Amino acid sequence: MRRYEGSHEGKPVRRGKFLETLGGARFPTPPIWLMRQAGRYLPEYRAVRATTRSFLDFCYTPDKAVEVTLQPIRRFGLDAAIIFSDILVVPDALGQKVWFEEGEGPKLEPLTDPVQFGQLSRARLPERLAPVYDAIRLTRETLPAETALLGFAGAPFTLACYMIEGGSSRDFAKVKGWAYGHPESFALLIDLLVEAVVDHLTCQIEAGADAVQLFDSWAGVLPEEQLFSWSLEPLVRIAHAVRARHPRTPILAFPRAVGPAALMYRRPDAFAALSLDTGIGAHWAARELQPHICVQGNLDPIMLVTGGVAMEREATRILDKLGHGPFVFNLGHGVVPQTPPDHVAHLVDIVHNWKPSVS
Repeated sequence: MRRYEGSHEGKPVRRGKFLETLGGARFPTPPIWLMRQAGRYLPEYRAVRATTRSFLDFCYTPDKAVEVTLQPIRRFGLDAAIIFSDILVVPDALGQKVWFEEGEGPKLEPLTDPVQFGQLSRARLPERLAPVYDAIRLTRETLPAETALLGFAGAPFTLACYMIEGGSSRDFAKVKGWAYGHPESFALLIDLLVEAVVDHLTCQIEAGADAVQLFDSWAGVLPEEQLFSWSLEPLVRIAHAVRARHPRTPILAFPRAVGPAALMYRRPDAFAALSLDTGIGAHWAARELQPHICVQGNLDPIMLVTGGVAMEREATRILDKLGHGPFVFNLGHGVVPQTPPDHVAHLVDIVHNWKPSVS
């Protein structure tokens, strides 16, 4: 069994349930944390957010980022915290203009020509993102030793989607058109983002993150051959580079909406766990993925909104399918703003009180 106990000089040994599970340990009940567990569904989060001018300012104010990172841990006793930040801090640090419109989401000045790549620089990243690393240091000092702290980053393809489209998109025609029609220049952008993400994850680990997760939120828009080239291969490059520097820090991958192509991501040489979206069946994952890699997931976030008997039945079904192997309970995507906090508390109770079936 591999143990993940920290990865740099002076970092205390920590072994809580989450990290031990990623290292292959088994517990009577799995660890649980939730993507976007620090968010607008919590009234205490909204109170802190109201004191900050913009969302990026929020991400870059360490004391506020620490506070909202800790809020769900205090409320629910989850096994891991994830630092409050955003995947788009990387393009912002590279020099692309990034902002958030209330009610509309992220906006970027879109890249339209490879010449613009020369205006982006990794040299800005450590200074621009220093507040994120400060927040990680402060959070790790405050968290209980048994509670893991995750850092994270967007995957290169997902970052490229935002950087070229100028925000989200229904069809991602601009980014796919560029990738299909001009793969050489698109590769230059991906290479830059691979290096930037390696830098960002490394700095987070050195600041105190116990594990890191890579979010490839838009991987599912790619066909199979391009999925390998623009999603999987860059993620593996990042993982190998980070592991070369910090071999004992686990890396989780979340290639969203890739369906059965998740088989390509069964890469224990790169990832400690594979996070599943709601489109992947728990029975299939138990048979095809879990014998090779720890899995994480995958309750529908709207089931968490619904709550009650429906949520209990579905959470128990997932636990019954996946809870007998290496497994971290989570959602298939992030907590949505309309989620009642009481439903989160109920879900945590369901997971903590689950009894494995005899069959």
